[in-house]
Amino acid sequence: MPSARALAAALKRREFSCRELMQACLARIDSLNPKVNALVSLQPAERMLREADACDARLARGEPVGRLHGFPMAPKDFVATAGIPTTMGSPLFAHQLTPHDAIMVERLRRAGAIFVGRSNTPEFGLGSHTYNTVFGTTRNAWNLERAAGGSSGGAAVALALQMLPVADGSDMMGSLRNPAAFNNVIGMRPSRGRVPGDPDEELFFQQLGCEGPMARTVEDTARLLSVQAGFDGRVPLSSPHALPAPDDLRIEGEVRGLRIGWLGSIWSDLPLEPGVLALGESALATFRALGCEVEPCTLDVPRAHNWNAWLRLRQLLVGGKLGAYMNTPALVEQLKPEARWEIEQSRHLDAASLFQASVWRSNVYRAFLSLFERFDFVLAPTAQVFPFDAELHWPAQVAGVPSDTYHRWMEIVTPFTLAGLPTLNVRAGFGEAGLPMGLQLAGPIHADLEVLRLGHAYDEACGWGARRPPVLA
Repeated sequence: MPSARALAAALKRREFSCRELMQACLARIDSLNPKVNALVSLQPAERMLREADACDARLARGEPVGRLHGFPMAPKDFVATAGIPTTMGSPLFAHQLTPHDAIMVERLRRAGAIFVGRSNTPEFGLGSHTYNTVFGTTRNAWNLERAAGGSSGGAAVALALQMLPVADGSDMMGSLRNPAAFNNVIGMRPSRGRVPGDPDEELFFQQLGCEGPMARTVEDTARLLSVQAGFDGRVPLSSPHALPAPDDLRIEGEVRGLRIGWLGSIWSDLPLEPGVLALGESALATFRALGCEVEPCTLDVPRAHNWNAWLRLRQLLVGGKLGAYMNTPALVEQLKPEARWEIEQSRHLDAASLFQASVWRSNVYRAFLSLFERFDFVLAPTAQVFPFDAELHWPAQVAGVPSDTYHRWMEIVTPFTLAGLPTLNVRAGFGEAGLPMGLQLAGPIHADLEVLRLGHAYDEACGWGARRPPVLA
């Protein structure tokens, strides 16, 4: 499948029709989705083709069309989407139909996307491993026995297997970054507030999770972000810093002389599976070949402060949203253990502990701010482990170090989330077992386009995007 940019241009030139694009995507979904379970709540093909025909009719009449006109898309099964079940991977909401679209979904519709279904997600998006009791497990695009990552795992696999041109996702604990790394695609967590959340959700405390773009190229990621982004008064903390319109977006540019700080494992005692760090260090040669200056650096914040801030603030949000279900025994039984654990932990929080967590979070931001006085960008691995056995609930240990929580193995993503930085997963290559890994490329707050420009230059130079999963070979 060509890039999304090339597809959009070809559709406008009438080189092929929206119906033909839809037919190609539906055929790929029919062929591969039963093997990987990336897309769920699939809609009737006849209706999708009728919608594609309507898109063709608008083009034939010469009407103005949006940047995603005629594009098949599948919003993550976590974000409110009218007309298609929004299950959040939970049996509590297996048949839920929301009456409204989240703001991001509104924007995708206005841009002309056709929703063919949903991308699979773990229950309530908890955990970087996409499985649930409603739809089952999503399999890695490169090895069907391995995990796809999460929580935007369905989106990443659908992209890697060319079922969709572009995809949306959401990210609290690496959920746009980790599955992109696990499937050799691109995923970006934008600056905090860049993409407004659901106006029907809590508006002020929710500053960890966000929505964002995924694609097979950095350019397509950037263009999708420009559709998703923009201030909305219904979400008061959304960013007023506008991005160029998709057709005005330019991410090509000179990167020679840019200063990059290599964080490595971030903390010396953070365990990484053998091979992860080596891949990241090998990728530094590509940045240097582009003319960038790369030096090792350290994030000057105690690991324990970062982790405890993360635990408390996440527990506040998850416990606040899901806590009421713990009061009804029949509902509690339908919550997965990790959700119950988050709720139970939240009940031990008090004002002083939450205030301390906020102080520690502020210190994480200040530590990055100090680094950005010396460097334009920083780099670190996207995950601590390669894609693991899909039948596991989560890795019980990393490099021999036991995991004391279900998400400790994704600790490496948390400082970027806490600081609210624009963070792009770029491809780092493949380990000895032939499984992909990625790098987190982050810049100062609101430097989303600058991060995308460097990421684009790197991705064009590294060549890893040319590799195809075995099932496409």
